[in-house]
Amino acid sequence: MTFLKKAASVAAVAALAATTALTASAETTKLRIQTHYAPETVSGKLAAQYMEDIQTMSGGEIEVEMFYSSSVVKSVETFDAAATGILDCDMTGAGYQVGKNSAFQFVGDIMGGYSTPYQQLSWLYFGGGREAAAPLYNKFGMELIGWWVYGQESFASSKPIEKVADFKDWKFRSPPGMETKIFEKLGASPIVMDFTEIFTALETGIIDGADASGLANNVGLGLYDIVKYANFPGFHSMPSDHLACNKAVFDAMPESHQRIMKVAMEALALRTALTFEKKNAEAAAQLREQGVTLSQWAPEELAKFRAAAQATWPEFADTPEAKALVEAHLTYLGQLGLVSE
Repeated sequence: MTFLKKAASVAAVAALAATTALTASAETTKLRIQTHYAPETVSGKLAAQYMEDIQTMSGGEIEVEMFYSSSVVKSVETFDAAATGILDCDMTGAGYQVGKNSAFQFVGDIMGGYSTPYQQLSWLYFGGGREAAAPLYNKFGMELIGWWVYGQESFASSKPIEKVADFKDWKFRSPPGMETKIFEKLGASPIVMDFTEIFTALETGIIDGADASGLANNVGLGLYDIVKYANFPGFHSMPSDHLACNKAVFDAMPESHQRIMKVAMEALALRTALTFEKKNAEAAAQLREQGVTLSQWAPEELAKFRAAAQATWPEFADTPEAKALVEAHLTYLGQLGLVSE
């Protein structure tokens, strides 16, 4: 064998060894993730973009089997399914878990706190929120990866909702939990019912209005085909959807995969807030053209609602985790000038 042939042979063997070493060192993370959103919805498409991002950024090392529309277990059961290994991650929201610990209210839907998704996300990442929420998730064997917040929700109503006084004797669909307490104090008559029952209840006059979702989503549900009043921008409710994973699964992942998932969640959060800001504005213009009355609340009326909401928070701060979260919120809201006097 000539020197050149021998050198080429050695180089080929070295290249093969290097390729084998790279293959052997590559670690694959396989995740089963469920969301309550349908794939054709705006949020469903945003979730799909997140999955594509983490798979691409990991060079295919992160593999995701995605389940939409709560196709494996009910939405409220997703968290437990991830904690017990039926799934790996829960991409619904903490509000479903308030029955486990009231602290989940303050990472699920704070009610009367922040004005924009950016403020709320800022609390999570820079206002001590992640640190306050971590023990709560860890207590149930889960790891909070991040949030995606689509913005303030708007009401659908058969009469004008322009000020706090308009809530008196107003029958509306409400989710369970803290919201019912807040609105009862303001004179409203909240009726807890499933999301799927809203359209029929409005159509038949069982309720005068509904707290369903953001303006664009409400349009998609057809609510303003029935009732002709709404408020925009919204102010009362800004739910936080989360990505939370089985802690043992997440801890076993390579650090690079963990970092990819968390940073990609920050990208998803920004993309979600910007997307819905545009779509809600488009929906508002469309509704005005169709004769729907949109009311923007005056600062003094917003302050009344915030005062009622924040006065209700201590009633739900009945666990150490909840107290820690409320304290973190109040500290940061004070810095932003959003705590009622």
